[in-house]
Amino acid sequence: MHEWALAEAVIRTALALLEREKAKEILEVEVLIGELQQVDIDIFEMALNELKKETPMEKALITIKKEPARFKCRSCGAEWSLSEVEDELSEEEVESIHFIPELAHAFIKCPNCGSPDFDVVQGRGVWIGKIEVRK
Repeated sequence: MHEWALAEAVIRTALALLEREKAKEILEVEVLIGELQQVDIDIFEMALNELKKETPMEKALITIKKEPARFKCRSCGAEWSLSEVEDELSEEEVESIHFIPELAHAFIKCPNCGSPDFDVVQGRGVWIGKIEVRK
C-alpha cells in the first residue's frame, strides 16, 4: 500500500527537520494531500500514527488537509476546479483520474473553450504544509 510509503516519507522528513533544527520534539505536522491523488486517508492516518510511535513526534498532532484540484486552460486562460466538471464525468472516469492524474486530459475539457490542453495547477501530490517543533 502506497499510503504506508507516503507516511514513512512524511515521518522521515519531519524527523530530519527536527534534527536539522536541533529541536527536542515535534508538536504538530500538517500534511496536504492533493485531490487528484488516490490516497486512502484512513489508512494513511493509521500509518502515520503507527510510524510516529517511539519517536520525538509520538505526541504530535497530525492534521491532514485535502487540497482541491484546479486546472488552467493553455488556450484561453480559464481556471476551474474538478468539482465544477465532475458531474460531466462518469464514476469510472473520476476514479481513473484519481488513480492516474495524467488521465485528466483524456476526460476533461476546458469548460470555457472546450480545449483539452490545460495545466494542473493545484491538487497533486502529498507534502508537509507546516511542522511545529519544541526546541
